[in-house]
Amino acid sequence: MTVLNRRDVLRVATAGCAAVACHPWLEAIADEHQQSATTPRFLLGACDWSLGKRHDPAAFSVAREIGLDGVEVSFGEPGGQHDLRDAQVLATYHQTARDTQQRIASLAMGQLNQVPYASDPRTEAWVRDAVDVMPRVGVQVCLLAFFGNGDIQGDREKQDEVIRRLKRVAPRAEQAGVVLGIESWMNADEHLRIIHSVDSPSVRVYYDVANMTERGYDVPGEIRRLGTEFICQIHMKENGNLLGRGKVDFPRVKEAIEDIGYTGWLILEGATVGGKSLVDCYRENRRFLRELLDIG
Repeated sequence: MTVLNRRDVLRVATAGCAAVACHPWLEAIADEHQQSATTPRFLLGACDWSLGKRHDPAAFSVAREIGLDGVEVSFGEPGGQHDLRDAQVLATYHQTARDTQQRIASLAMGQLNQVPYASDPRTEAWVRDAVDVMPRVGVQVCLLAFFGNGDIQGDREKQDEVIRRLKRVAPRAEQAGVVLGIESWMNADEHLRIIHSVDSPSVRVYYDVANMTERGYDVPGEIRRLGTEFICQIHMKENGNLLGRGKVDFPRVKEAIEDIGYTGWLILEGATVGGKSLVDCYRENRRFLRELLDIG
């Protein structure tokens, strides 16, 4: 059972720097990352699908209108209109992000909800593609989704196949200096079994506070148990309500996040209501999180 330590983190970070160094045209992105020491403790972003712009760089304009810091960008199967594997598409994303003063927060493979990572052979190549693209995008985290057809909760056979597949791709992710984040219905015990079995600092948990609340888990307790060793990014989400007005106990979530010393991206998802535009809903959600977390 391996716990991430300073050496593990440095190994991933060093590999990531090396990957960027291989692409001189990414110097502008590297410069942006060098400024991270002056950024706030938390950066607020939103999923491109939550902004109504899945696989579409127009999501950055919506994020700017809301007042966010960036966007979690969808990464799908090959051949789509906005396939980040294509250098021109990637250049468009970077230019649009700069033009709108936004950042690419992370990638997300929601396609795995329809085409399961645990069983469909195509998905291994897709995840490898994401690992290769991430240094070019300038992000360290890619969400791997396990819902719908891809659900593996309580299914040891499927979980074991996921472990086998992640073991095959983890060395590639380590070399690239990136992290694959599992988002699922599983509780902390199931997540940790997979993580410890894969035994790589490049495989962690992408924690969703609304999903875990819906399952009846002790969300603050799970956050503290997983800690920053195993949580790579967090969805600040609510179903059918604005943030702070639904089932999620956000004050206790805040306490847990502070207790583990988490910093970085908090990604808004869901949290809209009828009678208000998407932009108005997300402006209220943004205000709520800024007040809750004392973001100046």
